[in-house]
Amino acid sequence: MMAAKDKLFIFDTTLRDGEQSPGASMTTEEKVRIAKALERMRVDIIEAGFAIASQGDFESVRAVAEAVKDSRICSLARARAEDIDRAAEALKPANASRIHTFIATSPIHMKYKLRLEPDAVVENAVRAVKYARNLAEDVEFSCEDAGRSEIDFLCRIIEAAIDAGASTINIPDTVGYAIPGQFGDTIGQLLARIPNADKAVFSVHCHNDLGLAVANSLSAVLQGARQVECTINGLGERAGNASLEELVMAVKTRADLFPVETNIWTPGIVPASRLVSGVTGFPVQPNKAIVGANAFAHESGIHQDGVLKHRETYEIMRAEDVGWNANKMVLGKHSGRAAFRARLEELGINAGSDNSLNQLFVRFKALADKKHEIFDEDLHALVSDAQPQAEEVYGLVSLEVTSKTGVVPEAQLTLLHLGAEKTVSATGSGPVDATFRAIEALANSGSTLELYSVNAITSGTDSQGEVTVRLSKAGRIINGHGADTDIVIASAKAYLNALNLLNSGIERAHPQTAGV
Repeated sequence: MMAAKDKLFIFDTTLRDGEQSPGASMTTEEKVRIAKALERMRVDIIEAGFAIASQGDFESVRAVAEAVKDSRICSLARARAEDIDRAAEALKPANASRIHTFIATSPIHMKYKLRLEPDAVVENAVRAVKYARNLAEDVEFSCEDAGRSEIDFLCRIIEAAIDAGASTINIPDTVGYAIPGQFGDTIGQLLARIPNADKAVFSVHCHNDLGLAVANSLSAVLQGARQVECTINGLGERAGNASLEELVMAVKTRADLFPVETNIWTPGIVPASRLVSGVTGFPVQPNKAIVGANAFAHESGIHQDGVLKHRETYEIMRAEDVGWNANKMVLGKHSGRAAFRARLEELGINAGSDNSLNQLFVRFKALADKKHEIFDEDLHALVSDAQPQAEEVYGLVSLEVTSKTGVVPEAQLTLLHLGAEKTVSATGSGPVDATFRAIEALANSGSTLELYSVNAITSGTDSQGEVTVRLSKAGRIINGHGADTDIVIASAKAYLNALNLLNSGIERAHPQTAGV
């Protein structure tokens, strides 16, 4: 008789660590949509943000806590009373909540960032956990930069944190320094050496700087970790985090090796991947495992022949099992308002008031006139495009572009600038370049264009193009997004969106800033 498997908790931090990717900021409405997609996938814990980072982050955590009923909602907090208070306040509406507090434990962080002796770090950790435990029944404690921490000190501080009331202990490889065998061994040692280790769930949070985040996480699971912290598409700071889809499918596909199983509804993976990609403007590379466009494509004739004869010859999992082909056509130009609202609700999109729904419906009808088949991805893009992400200093009224062989391309735009219409024009090396130059003739933003990216939202020549424009200025990096069946119009929308975000001047604290 096969032994029962342990549960592996999936802790998704797309909305917190994923949002720390440069330019990946999300609106509250977008965070709620992603959270609802994670809830449908049956993710155990959703880290909704870092509540003290800004008023916007606080409101986003609260909105997710109000909207999600089946997953536990978590907020990050440094080992400070004010951080923990803010997290607890934001989490009040949640059915189930968790406060996640942390402090750095590596010699380099304690010396140069915290400027504290090890004894003081332990005291701060215990104080923070006890304080959080008085405000929430579920408290997670993380040893920041555990991958470069001394094992004896980790044993000491973790034992104290568990005694103080932490029910989950997280061992993060904060800088992506660990190697699978070594990292797994560290987890095994901690579980063996800490006297009260059985009173907490041990978790890992691995970064991908060496491309080993998933491998390190799986090695830790084999050594006894029972929670993995991850993000959709591996989104996150620098090279990103461990990818949820890869972790979940590795455990499911290699059930012969892993003594654990997850609760994840895997057909929700690809839709969630596309949603996160569309919202953040971070495209998924075609050869990305599980969710890349080529993940189940076979170019080789030998492979094609084998798959046709027997799928398992070259496929270790079924495309349908992770949600490919789940983006069914949902609506068309003859669809009514009721069907439109119903599909938005199925996708976890709250259309708001009747007036807001009517405005979205008008946009939908305009899109349906241009594009015969409307897919779920189109609806997500339409809703994101309709949401103001910042005070609109600039708005697009009209655009006319001349581009033909032998003639220098020219763009003429009518823009809304602080409520007044202004017409500008410019030439460029192409229609998009001319459009951007025309916008800058009015804006004179002094920013630098770091990235221009175009991706088709769905297949077909009538697909909407989703454009990402990354601007940098004075150390700030902003991503602007725009979608339209006309790429030049989408480009103008994206550039103007980025300028509006630059003008908003919103500042957010970072969780890894110094201080306790």
